Amino acid sequence: MVNLTARDIMNQDVLSVGMDWSVDQLSDFLVEHSISGAPVISEDGKLRGVVSLMDLVRYRSMPAMESKEDEPHEYYIHTSELNYSNEEIKSFHLDTESLITVEDIMTHRTFEVGEETKVRDVADVMIRGNIHRVLVTRNAALVGIITTMDMLRIIRDF
Repeated sequence: MVNLTARDIMNQDVLSVGMDWSVDQLSDFLVEHSISGAPVISEDGKLRGVVSLMDLVRYRSMPAMESKEDEPHEYYIHTSELNYSNEEIKSFHLDTESLITVEDIMTHRTFEVGEETKVRDVADVMIRGNIHRVLVTRNAALVGIITTMDMLRIIRDF
């Protein structure tokens, strides 16, 4: 185990998300793949950050960001209050959720290690950063990911 490196335990099949994805698209993706987070890649293929369930929870719990589905947008109230009942007006609302993207909620700071980083050092990075995933890079390009589950497999097999 002393000689194991990031290359030996990393997952090379990295699932990533786009910066322009909606929050709903992100949620569906995480659930579909049974993962708790993923690296964020820009359109030009560069690593820009990471997004996790914690970022989604943080976003959803922010009062200013809550979607007020029961309240119609002010535009509808002023232009149609004489023509529609209150119940009909309440059914008109703008879905602001679709305007929020991964870029808006992601964590820009990433924790990266090289392929030759010893597993013990990977563990140190994860513990110090209080994180659940470390990105493995080569020449600033994403080549793998190591999660807490990967680390637990190493411990189990040791």
